[in-house]
This record gives sequence, C-alpha cells and structure tokens, in this order.
Amino acid sequence: MPGMHGTPMSGMTMALPLFVVMMAAMMLPSAVPAIVRRARDGRGVLSAPLFAGSYLGVWALAGLAIWLLYRPPGAAASGALLIGAGVYELTPLKRECRRRCRERVRSGARFGAFCFGSSIGLMLVLVAVNVMSVALMVAIAAVVLAQKLFPPRRTLDLPLALGIVALGIATAAA
Repeated sequence: MPGMHGTPMSGMTMALPLFVVMMAAMMLPSAVPAIVRRARDGRGVLSAPLFAGSYLGVWALAGLAIWLLYRPPGAAASGALLIGAGVYELTPLKRECRRRCRERVRSGARFGAFCFGSSIGLMLVLVAVNVMSVALMVAIAAVVLAQKLFPPRRTLDLPLALGIVALGIATAAA
C-alpha cells in the first residue's frame, strides 16, 4: 500500500516517552480480565496493582525495544514484515503463547511475556504499516483483546493471517 509504511519516530523530543506509554496503554485493555481475576483472588491489596504494573512493564520494555531498533522500512521490508507477521499468526508458538496468555498466572511479568509472544505478529504489523498510528494501535488492541477472550478458531484466525499476508504482498509490490 503506497505511503502506508515508514513512519519516522526520531526527531520528536517527546516521541520516546509517548510511544512507550502508547504501547503500554494499547495492551492494558486486554489485561483487564486477568487483573480483575488477580484482584478477586484476594492475595493482598497490592496484588492487582503489582500484577498490572509488571505486565505493563513488559510492554513498556517492548515499546522501548521497538523505539531503539526501529528504522522506517521501505516497501519491500514492510511487505516482508507483514508476510512474516501473517505467517506467525498460524505457528504453534503463537498458539502456545496465546493459550498461556489466557491462563491464570501469578506474575504479571510472566503473563506479559506470554502475551508478548502471542502478539508479536501484530506488533510487526504496527512496525510495518505505521508505528505511530493511534487508529492502528486501537485496531490491534481490539484484536489482541478478542484473542485473549476467545479460544483460537480457525474460521477467525486463518482469515486474519491471510489478510495480513495479502497486505504484505500488496505492500511489497507497491
């Protein structure tokens, strides 16, 4: 898709903290069910905030890593990232991380790591298309939330993966 890739993040003084906060905020809604479960477990008044904080810490680190490693991709690289992201959506690793991201865990950091593994393909979509797009972040956050709430279903997961691959092919060809 012409003009849809390669958004630079550098040159803005507030871009790094803004991006890290946006990344963490994008992933928070999908963690709410787990945070509520943690609060209901009754393991102390700080249990849920510590769980949420360590979960968000994982995503803040992911945002920082993306910031540090990011270079605006050209059409071919953007297309390759999208194709890779679509293929990843169908891998056993994705399924296992997604399964574990739906389980009860004691640690918010562990939960965050599994959720990161479940969502890395979608993060590649963000990097490939427009890393600073709030609309794309909202769309990805909605997909992540749906994937955490509902078990994997081929009838939903396959079209998503194929759509991402198709977008990658169209982007690379542009």
